[in-house]
Amino acid sequence: MKVSARDIAKAAQTSVASVSRAFRPDSPMSKDLRARILSVAQEMGYLPPGGRVSKKTGRMSLSLVVGDIRNPYYAFVLDAFSQAAAEMGIELFFHVVPSGKTVDATMHQVFSARTDGVIVTAAPLNSELAGQCRTRGLPVVLFGRVQVDSDLTAISGDNYSGGRQVAERFLSQGRNRIAFLGGEPKASTHLERRSGFLDLLEEAGAGLFAEYRGGFSYDIAHDIAAGQTEAQQRPDAIFCANDIMAFGVLDAMRRAGMDPGADIAVIGYDDVPMAAWHCYRLTTVRQQARQMVREALGVKPGLIADQEPQGRIIITPCDLIERDSG
Repeated sequence: MKVSARDIAKAAQTSVASVSRAFRPDSPMSKDLRARILSVAQEMGYLPPGGRVSKKTGRMSLSLVVGDIRNPYYAFVLDAFSQAAAEMGIELFFHVVPSGKTVDATMHQVFSARTDGVIVTAAPLNSELAGQCRTRGLPVVLFGRVQVDSDLTAISGDNYSGGRQVAERFLSQGRNRIAFLGGEPKASTHLERRSGFLDLLEEAGAGLFAEYRGGFSYDIAHDIAAGQTEAQQRPDAIFCANDIMAFGVLDAMRRAGMDPGADIAVIGYDDVPMAAWHCYRLTTVRQQARQMVREALGVKPGLIADQEPQGRIIITPCDLIERDSG
């Protein structure tokens, strides 16, 4: 027979509510009572509903599904999650989406891990998988992007505002042949950054000189920029929807003997550590990644303690970081 919280409460001579609190590191409880409950739970093989709590530590556990790991922004995010989880007493399990695959290829690992919740970065979650998570009582948090699903919580930087800040920067410099180098057309990050950028240009009575599809890829962006350096009429400003594409543009410009920031202003997005390197000195939009990470890790404890409904969208601010490229 399946062991219930009531069975643990009876064996530990306490209440069902105390059993529930014992598996939440953030809840107030005496060390002795928590230790007694966790010891009884371990002996009886009890797991709290919808979750896997370490029998050794009693800590909450979360699955982090990581996509696009080749992008240094997500390497930085991964490190931020590791540090914050350790500080918050959360056990974190990493699941990496293989290159060229969707999150579907990884979710079976998440379900097998039986963690308390799942955070998905840089990858959309289809409605079928989202439904399976709900059936299992597994809260889902999307990190760095949003999607149309009222039952999913999403945490993202203010991509729309970031796009507007880039347009303001170009216009203040008197640029009049302004281009946009986008990522994946269906990605919310691409759509929101593009919308903010184009909306402000339109409000200012400025048009878009050109638009390119870079796929968030260094190689594609490099090839596009290499072609533009030889064009008779080329952009005098390019907004790249992430830093990786901006690096490709800058490298192509330098190979052609051009001066980034003077010949063509280039602005990226994310402010990965490489953006500050002397060889790039990239002007870019910085997301508050560490704040976003803490928001993501704080969602599940809130759901347990306060019965908070899912479906929130949490937006964090972003800032334009001015360097030499634009």
